[in-house]
Amino acid sequence: MISFDEFQKMEIKTAKIIKAEDIPGKDKLFKLEVDVGEESNRTLVAGLKPQYSAADLEGKAIIVVTNLAPAKIAGVESNGMLLAVDIGSDTSFLTTDKEVPPGSRIC
Repeated sequence: MISFDEFQKMEIKTAKIIKAEDIPGKDKLFKLEVDVGEESNRTLVAGLKPQYSAADLEGKAIIVVTNLAPAKIAGVESNGMLLAVDIGSDTSFLTTDKEVPPGSRIC
């Protein structure tokens, strides 16, 4: 278990998917450009391809952990982690029930 203080160290924010692109040769991965309310957009890699098309994702509100160390995934530097739920062979990304500005802190 982690303490509440440790949990509070996580920066979890709302984001908006600006662009979703295929990663050549990868059946599950998209390269996402997301707005997390910062000066410039971030790149994330997410395994949503089996459930969504790129067009389905663009414009969607998502929830992102923004203070993870960058990770190289399929040759792409990912700067955060999209939060999702695995439901057997399906995946559902977390979102908000109301429209909120990108970069809003989840508390």
